[in-house]
Amino acid sequence: MPPRYGVLVFPGTWSDADWLHALEGPVGAAAEPVFHKETDLSRFDCVVVPGGFSYGDYLRPGAIARFSPVMEAVAAFAGAGGPVIGSCNGFQVLCESGLLPGALMRNASLEFRCQPQRLRVERAAAPFTEGLREGEPLSVPISHGDGNYYADAETLARMEANGQIAFRYCDADGAATPEANPNGSLGNIAGVTNEAGNVLGLMPHPERAVEELLGGTDGLRLLRSLDGALRERVGV
Repeated sequence: MPPRYGVLVFPGTWSDADWLHALEGPVGAAAEPVFHKETDLSRFDCVVVPGGFSYGDYLRPGAIARFSPVMEAVAAFAGAGGPVIGSCNGFQVLCESGLLPGALMRNASLEFRCQPQRLRVERAAAPFTEGLREGEPLSVPISHGDGNYYADAETLARMEANGQIAFRYCDADGAATPEANPNGSLGNIAGVTNEAGNVLGLMPHPERAVEELLGGTDGLRLLRSLDGALRERVGV
């Protein structure tokens, strides 16, 4: 049986359908939506926190969703070593929940950015990126107004030392230049993991880059890398 993915759904979530399509279609996995009031995630091999505007992004993105009943279950799932991936608003929710370090602030431009974006793989490691090459640039779209990643100097130094920076915004040659940074993120950071490496948050949308018809399949490479690690884990 293929790995089972639970895709969270909060009021205001809208990338859940994209994730379900990507996982059940191109990836060939089993996936189902998980309402925000559920409290049991034991049937899943991976939990996805998708993008959107959970609870309308009132207060600030992710600030209300982190109090949903399902987030206690996500914390327990992650604490037991279960893989959790959050993109865009999902990244914000994971940071607000304390499952990832740092915070996402308003884009430095004060503009909503929806565009193709290059990001460089900083670390090739299970369960998310072991099928990718360190240093290679991927093209994965972004769509956010609050993607400006920040962490204090001490936290950032610890993350760098632990290899927790997963992706950086870059140009076509893989250089993490200021010009390639779409939102002002500290260190061009596009995605990070927790210390254990089983929780990943990234602002780009890999679920939107899974078919050539949509402009490219670099997102599919990331999802297949994750799925391959999960298949090894569950013995498929």
